[in-house]
Amino acid sequence: MNISGKTRVFGIIGNPVSHSLSPLMHNAAFAELGEDCVYVPFPVEDLPAAIRGVKGLSICGASVTIPHKENVIPHLDEVDPVAARIGAVNTLRLVQVEGRKVLCGSNTDWIGANRALQEKIDLKGKRIIILGAGGSVRALGFGFKEAGAEIVLCSRTESRGRALADVLGCGWCSLTEVTELQGDILVNATSVGMAPNTDASLVPVQALAGYAVVMDIVYSPLTTRLLREAAEAGCITVNGLEMLLYQGVAQFELWTGKTAPVATMRRILLEATGNSETKNI
Repeated sequence: MNISGKTRVFGIIGNPVSHSLSPLMHNAAFAELGEDCVYVPFPVEDLPAAIRGVKGLSICGASVTIPHKENVIPHLDEVDPVAARIGAVNTLRLVQVEGRKVLCGSNTDWIGANRALQEKIDLKGKRIIILGAGGSVRALGFGFKEAGAEIVLCSRTESRGRALADVLGCGWCSLTEVTELQGDILVNATSVGMAPNTDASLVPVQALAGYAVVMDIVYSPLTTRLLREAAEAGCITVNGLEMLLYQGVAQFELWTGKTAPVATMRRILLEATGNSETKNI
């Protein structure tokens, strides 16, 4: 990679960011298309100063990750309507408008989840059960509703779960009732099943057979216990690496205006996570 004064700089803002796979994915995509761009990690504690730096250094775009997705919004010039409803931004673009720099915020997390699922099933009119009530659930919930799906939240903590369900305009139930739920798609949006606790799952195996598709946002391991048991129950499965891939694809296309090299980005993610599969990840 030859970096010059013409190289466009992109990056990821968060704390921590040393573990992020985004630099590998985006730099591979830039190289594949011959883009004179570089993507670097920016560990950020002082968010207002970092945003001033983005403008001051003319950084062309950035991913935003934990813990800054919500707090970044007041520092932006524009926020797209879906990101505003979600209340979180994971993508920044610096654009020139009438000679001034305008920093725009978007959210591609929901796009990543929707696209990963829509490769397997049409979301319109489907009933999706989402496990959890954290920040990821908010983005996924709004995204699924954008696609015309009905959603139901299922979580441990009633107060938090009901509050988020009210925001999303959907139903809520306790995790103790998960075996009584019926739907077309089940999505685990919690960290349950993530390494090192890989033997954990929130859904008993006997409750999985009624779903057409089961998705887990966890990608370490690639196949969680939930996905393994869902496959054994006859469900189509989608893991979290696909969501990570497609939210990155959406970012890349926002930044460059070009079609992202999905196969290359997928291969890089698989290699980085120690997986050699190339299909149905």
